[in-house]
This record gives sequence, C-alpha cells and structure tokens, in this order.
Amino acid sequence: MTGGPARVLIRHFFSILAVLAGITVIQASEADIILPQANGETLVLPGPAQRIITLAPNLAEILFAAGAGDHLKAVVEYSNFPRQVVDIQRVGDAFRIDLERIVELEPDLVIAWSSGNPQSALKKLEQLGIRVWQLEINRPEQIAEAVEYMSIAAGTENVGRAKAKRLVSKLTELKRNNLNKTPVRYFYQVASHPLYTVNGEHIISKGLALCGGQNIFSQLAVLAPQVSHESVILANPEVLISAQDGDGRPALESWNDWPRLQAVKKGNMLYLPADQVSQATPRFLDSIALACQYLDEVRSTNATAIDTPLGEVQHP
Repeated sequence: MTGGPARVLIRHFFSILAVLAGITVIQASEADIILPQANGETLVLPGPAQRIITLAPNLAEILFAAGAGDHLKAVVEYSNFPRQVVDIQRVGDAFRIDLERIVELEPDLVIAWSSGNPQSALKKLEQLGIRVWQLEINRPEQIAEAVEYMSIAAGTENVGRAKAKRLVSKLTELKRNNLNKTPVRYFYQVASHPLYTVNGEHIISKGLALCGGQNIFSQLAVLAPQVSHESVILANPEVLISAQDGDGRPALESWNDWPRLQAVKKGNMLYLPADQVSQATPRFLDSIALACQYLDEVRSTNATAIDTPLGEVQHP
C-alpha cells in the first residue's frame, strides 16, 4: 500500500463507516491522512508527521518498527527498545505527562495510549492545538495494524507495510501450528505480593490462547484482577506462567510451598521474557511463540495427567 493510494483508500473507508454510523463527515483533501482513534472516531493529518512524541514505551517501539524512529522527538520513561530510543529525551511517564515540555517541542503528532495515559492531559494537549492520536491494542492482531498505521502517519509505508506483513505471517503460522491442540490450563502471575493475574480479555491471555493455553481466571470481569492463593490452588492449573527479567529471585519460587499443586509437582513453572510479553509490540509475538514451545513440552510430559481440582486448599 503506497502513500497516495493508501491514503485515498483509508479516507474512503472511514468516510463510508461514518456515513453508516450517521456521523457528520468533514471532507478531507487528497493529501490528508486519516487515522482511526481508539474511541471509534478518526484523526486527520494534513500530511505525514515529521515530529512525533509517544506517551507509552510500546508505542515508541512500534514507531521504530514502522520505520519512523528518526521522527521521534520525545518519549516517556521506560521506553528502552530498540537501543536508539534510550537516548531520546523524556517528557514524563505514562501517568504523569510534562505538558509544557511537549508544547515546547512543537510536535505535529502525539501518539497516546488510550487506557493508560490520563485523559485530562490528552484533552489539554488537544485544546492547545496539538494532534493527539489515541491507540489501544487489545489483541495480537492489532500489533501489525498499529505498525502499518504508524507508518502511514509518518510517511514510511514501504517499511511499515513490509513489517506488518511479516507480523501477520508470524501470527498466522502460530495459529496454524497450534490448531486443535489439547488445551493446557494455566495460571498467569503478574505480581506475587499481592497476587495479580489477567483475565481472558487481556492481550497476554489472548496471546496464550493461540497456543491452546486456557486461563483459569478467564471469566473474571477485571482485566488484571487480584486473586487469592487459595483460588489458584483450588483450580489446580497444569502450568504456572510469569514474566521474568533475569534479575532477582524467580517470580514463581514461592509456589514451591504448595508441593501438591499439579504445576509444582510436575515442575511446570514457565518464564517468559518480561520486556516482551508485558508490552503490546512486535516482540510480543516472539514471547508467545516461546510460550507455545513450552506448552508443547507440558503436553508431552502431562499426556496422562488427569485435570482435577484439589479437594481442599493445601496451606504451606
């Protein structure tokens, strides 16, 4: 999808959606770039953005993947991949944004994390005449979409489209290779004190579902709920999974205090690279591919395991 035809196609597509939804459409010119917002609305750019600021670490990484890293003028704290982003100036973190510094940098586009950045700050930027593009990535498929849209926004479609195509191919391969495999029940630990997990709507859960992973807390209403050790033990998952950054004690170590737990008894404690699995970026798919390999090993060693909950909670 090259620059001109791509923009015309996208403009027409969103115009049709707007008409069907009964929204008043402001006619865009041929040079305009129309981007979908997380709330269903659209953002119009008069041309490719040359001065971009990202307000979440994963957004900076995606922008580099889209071939537009040299357009990035500022990022927030914890933006650390690829290596080049480390040297770019900071404008706060995802929750505390330095509005004055952003205005001073005169960006022609600020890319925000819809559910993570404070909406009051984003509205203030818009009131100051700065274009704010709010994204939300809830499914693995949306990572490739974000790469391509960012490349359109920055005028680097050739790079972004090629990268997005590779990501789609990787995702398709993951789905094909894990189709109809025996489900493996798991508990995903986000934090241990207090104990937090993810529900079925979280992107981590949806990623592990590609491998045939079955989240024992998929039905909970909260995206990242706090749970009790007792509830995990009663569910008796086959696998315990957590992110690990390579430093400090193993995140799942404390579960050894419950040796009758099925996952502990069989040594099924799986660690995924924290920087990959915890952020919606192209590297997220790498962590899921690794998880798929782990779950295959569990299937081979647990082939005769009977999935039954413990009769009572076993305290250490």
